[in-house]
Amino acid sequence: MAQAYPRSAFAGYDYHTDSVHAARRLAVDEGVFGRVTFDVAGAGDFPGAEYDLITYFDCLHDMGDPVGALRHARSALGPDGIVRLVGPFAADDVAGNLNPLGRLFYSASTLICTPASLAQEVGTALGAQAGEARLRHAAAEAGFTRFRRAAQTPTNLVLEARP
Repeated sequence: MAQAYPRSAFAGYDYHTDSVHAARRLAVDEGVFGRVTFDVAGAGDFPGAEYDLITYFDCLHDMGDPVGALRHARSALGPDGIVRLVGPFAADDVAGNLNPLGRLFYSASTLICTPASLAQEVGTALGAQAGEARLRHAAAEAGFTRFRRAAQTPTNLVLEARP
């Protein structure tokens, strides 16, 4: 994104210190350090305000408190800001996920996503198969009034929430 939009500034946050250090090294290697910053912070307490775009890449369903994370994001957005959620492509019902990819996602969710969420404060456990309806509900609960599917691939949904 920083290479595609050279007049923009980017801030990245993650609770995992080693990932932040790796991201900083990559920013230097890619020649974008200075316009891109990476710091350790959680989804519910990252600093800053008036963001134009806040993104979650395949992580909201792993969070213990996805509604709290979205509520914090909403408070950090500028007046025309957007939250983009990229997550596993999941149908809203079990039958819609009974395909090879859905089975893989359910397996990963059982072993990784759900236990990770349950181990955190609140422990919502949306899992890999949260589905668009559950994510829409979480966004509405966090105070977003507009929600849509912006794009999809065979493996991911790209969802958009606006205040």
